[in-house]
Amino acid sequence: MKEIERIKEAYAKRNQLARHNWYEPLNPVVYLTQQEKERKLIQLLKWAKLEPLADKKVLEIGCGSGSNLLFLIRLGFKPENLVANELLEERALHARRTLPIVTKVMIGDASTLDLADHSFDIVLQSTVFTSILDEEFQQKLATNIWRLVKPGGGVLWYDFVYNNPKNPDVKGIPLKRIKELFPEGQIKSWRVTLAPPISRRVVKIHPALYHLFNSIPLLRTHRLCWISKQKIGG
Repeated sequence: MKEIERIKEAYAKRNQLARHNWYEPLNPVVYLTQQEKERKLIQLLKWAKLEPLADKKVLEIGCGSGSNLLFLIRLGFKPENLVANELLEERALHARRTLPIVTKVMIGDASTLDLADHSFDIVLQSTVFTSILDEEFQQKLATNIWRLVKPGGGVLWYDFVYNNPKNPDVKGIPLKRIKELFPEGQIKSWRVTLAPPISRRVVKIHPALYHLFNSIPLLRTHRLCWISKQKIGG
């Protein structure tokens, strides 16, 4: 499929950024952004009344190295109830080395995952859809995700809203588009994450400025959503 090959090529180019320290965990921009995301995720889980977490089944598409799932394990999700999916084999192998052995890791296109309907309480996607430029493929993936979500469960969405003029391989996804992708879902959303170009500048002055600038909603570039699937008869 052309879009799959384009995505693979785009990620290969993105790996060149590893020569910078933009993704290094000790970079204040990285850990401050991650810490904020984790705090907001905890708030979402409590708001959606998803406790107890131990009995919830989760699929992450585009899991990368598995860091999101490791965080969920720390929160109380059981490793054996988690499934990791990753398109890129190298990243999937990294996740396999990182995640507990009882966590299943599946390599391949998430739009064609061969899993039973209504298998998961939560399907998580973090900055996956913005890497897909083909809108038909976006919809195909969203439809398969929705098929996998249990009634009463939902899609946990984290992605950015605006286009990046310096990166033609990604496309921002506004709330209107999320509603188009999941027309049957009930969406609760929060704006999060200080715009990376701003955060890179201000943390050079002092890391504490991240929180100051992030307190201004207009400077936040990402959206965290809970897209709930209504229970049958609900």
